[in-house]
Amino acid sequence: MATMESLIGLVNRIQRACTALGDYGAGDDALNSLWDALPSVVVVGGQSSGKSSVLESIVGRDFLPRGSGIVTRRPLVLQLHKTDGGEEYAEFGHIPRRRFTDFSLVRQEIQDETDRITGKSKQISPIPIHLSIYSPNVVNLTLIDLPGLTKVAVEGQPESIVEDIEKMVRAYVDKPNSIILAISPANQDIATSDAIKLAKEVDPSGERTFGVLTKLDLMDKGTNALDVLEGRAYRLQHPWVGIVNRSQADILKNTDMIYARRREQEYFYTSPDYGHLASKMGSVYLAKLLSQHLESVIKAKIPGIIALINKGIDEMEAELDRLGRPIAVDEGAKLYTILELCRAFDKIFKQHLDGGRPGGDRIYGVFDNQLPAALKKLPFDRHLSLPNVKKIVSESDGYQPHLIAPEQGYRRLIEGALNYFRGPAEASVDAVHFVLKELVRKSIGETEELRRFPILQSTLATAATEALEKFRVESKKTVSRLVEMESSYLTVDFFRQLPQEPDRLGPGPRPGPGPAPSPADRRNPPPPPSDRGNPSDPLGDRYGDSHFRRIGSNVSSYINMVSDTLRITIPKAVVLCQVKEARQNLLHYFYTQIGRKEGKQLGDLLDEDPSLMSKRQDIAKRLELYKAARDEIDAVAWVRS
Repeated sequence: MATMESLIGLVNRIQRACTALGDYGAGDDALNSLWDALPSVVVVGGQSSGKSSVLESIVGRDFLPRGSGIVTRRPLVLQLHKTDGGEEYAEFGHIPRRRFTDFSLVRQEIQDETDRITGKSKQISPIPIHLSIYSPNVVNLTLIDLPGLTKVAVEGQPESIVEDIEKMVRAYVDKPNSIILAISPANQDIATSDAIKLAKEVDPSGERTFGVLTKLDLMDKGTNALDVLEGRAYRLQHPWVGIVNRSQADILKNTDMIYARRREQEYFYTSPDYGHLASKMGSVYLAKLLSQHLESVIKAKIPGIIALINKGIDEMEAELDRLGRPIAVDEGAKLYTILELCRAFDKIFKQHLDGGRPGGDRIYGVFDNQLPAALKKLPFDRHLSLPNVKKIVSESDGYQPHLIAPEQGYRRLIEGALNYFRGPAEASVDAVHFVLKELVRKSIGETEELRRFPILQSTLATAATEALEKFRVESKKTVSRLVEMESSYLTVDFFRQLPQEPDRLGPGPRPGPGPAPSPADRRNPPPPPSDRGNPSDPLGDRYGDSHFRRIGSNVSSYINMVSDTLRITIPKAVVLCQVKEARQNLLHYFYTQIGRKEGKQLGDLLDEDPSLMSKRQDIAKRLELYKAARDEIDAVAWVRS
């Protein structure tokens, strides 16, 4: 069977480790608090209830700061270790290698350590002080002394001090694993006790509460506290314990604590009121009672503590995997890590392009919606309007009118129209470039492994953006060449099918090239001179309006044919020059550059966000604590069936 010393000592060691890592319960950490799961005896009482005197009686030493107002301003975790003999000494958790044998120096250190956190003000702090006392005159026990409950703020204290103290005390007594030691003075009505009132709120059944009645020797003559001690005034699951503390005169005279204990026992055994209860009264009995109960609670709670520890280990291992493990220091490992991170990003980027993740469909939207809409909006109606056709054809003829077909006029009209295609072609390039940039940004954000390296994220984004810009430049050159190709060489077969003379079907333009003229058409004479335009026209029209409408219609048909061709070839060029290049060579130049960097430069790329590094270190330390706690528990010899 595990000894009481090993059980309580186990909890003591885990508590000290928790405090060293900043886990002292009542925090907002997403991970469960191991401190909150550990059973402990929490000492609660109002100011001047005799709380400090009870603790000193249990220890058998005068070691706590005294004074008026709030003296205890930080929780004091008092861990008592029974020794077989030898010198009594104390150790603090914040200076573990220093032993205090002079307990007046212990009092001073408590005060100094309190001031170190709270300053010389009368503020309070939830950060506990750990004090271990080793002595043959104590039992194995852990007590947590809290600031005394108060009703009003005194000079030098903030107005919120009353609420602050109650909030701190509640944070401890609310925990289901806490044992409440409620201290009340016997010379006051138990119904007004701050400690009992609070204990009743958080532990209405009284199964976690031990009641302690102090100052029995200071009650008015002819009165006693039997109604309370025998459980008639306020019943608890555990027996009430009466305490007779040292008087103020004894404290001033530095009366020996061991002598004070004997005198306390004499008081109860010789008291006509409390003699029948003497064996269950006094600080010595209280310490043994609490020690035995704490041991039984620890033994009952161990399975739950083990489950919490195992759950916490799993959660922290998973969180460390999510945050990423520490990076090796050698140059090769750093380069390998960077390349692996780049591959992870590249994989996600390709998934966006290929359809495994959303976003790549926006590129198809550019080709299927944006490009056709832009082509339809081109101002061909204005360019091929009758006045503009007349103007361009006439200017192309110069001083000699064309004889059969105005070839130069056709060419100028077509070349002028083809120039309009540059805008939609380059706009398609820019639209796809924007989509690719967005996919790069999105992919970097979705690469969880990269989140811990903001500098590498930024460098990777810059390299990818520069590569996309090169692809855009090349893509614009290619689509521009497509437009230039159409204007450089006109399709001859199309124009060979055009009629050589205007028909007489009316002045309206024909939609398209149409069939070759029939023999009957060729036999018809040309329109009368009156339909050839006005000789005084400043543009110098040499033919009638129907002739120029036919030219405009023919050019329009050719432009429509070219538009259909470019609608197919522009997406092909963009995909080849931008999308395919981005998919295959987005980080090609980056890989080339990264291979030339030295260890220091590689390390700079893997420099992490300080807050993330701090979080990983905290989790790693807490994980170490949980594993150590699990090993401690495994090392204790539990009861075996």
